[in-house]
Amino acid sequence: MKTENLYEEKYWSENKLIIGIDEAGRGPLAGPLVVAGVIFPFNYDTKDIYDSKKLSAKKREELFQIILHDALYYNIQIVDEKTIDELNILGATKMATAKIALDAPCNIVLTDAVKLNINKEVIDLVKGDQKSGSIAAGSILAKVTRDHLMDELDLLYPQYNFKKNKGYPTAEHLAALKKYGITNIHRHSYRPVAEAAQLSLF
Repeated sequence: MKTENLYEEKYWSENKLIIGIDEAGRGPLAGPLVVAGVIFPFNYDTKDIYDSKKLSAKKREELFQIILHDALYYNIQIVDEKTIDELNILGATKMATAKIALDAPCNIVLTDAVKLNINKEVIDLVKGDQKSGSIAAGSILAKVTRDHLMDELDLLYPQYNFKKNKGYPTAEHLAALKKYGITNIHRHSYRPVAEAAQLSLF
């Protein structure tokens, strides 16, 4: 598995830096959304950097440290559950992605299929984390950061087994919702959570 980096190579050849941005945590019922962006040096070899979902947890942890060390710039944004409920998940994703894009010291932005209306050149790629090493690096930073946060939340709410399910709607998590109800880190705008909240009223 290796990313093509066609866009990076194009802009690097023009001496233009480029940031790749991706997220982790759009689907879970609990916990934050994490969005991350990475700028690599010109002609950086992304080697094993690929879509974080296709990598083992051990490999993601290894690459996480390499990316932090090698990146010219990175930015990790954590969006809490209340903001997700207020903006909806797409709005929250766009907000954090736009902030990273605007703050980045470059004018070329690659996203994983997130359209932005900002004063920079934005290229939104479907399955971008498999086509761009910069986006894939963002996906790794986002995924590892979020997994660490969910491991911490597991200590506070062990009955939901967040360490294993990371807040996603697994059968185990849905059963725990019915048995124990919702917490303040659940996303109230998501249907299974809203339904569990209704059950707790009776």
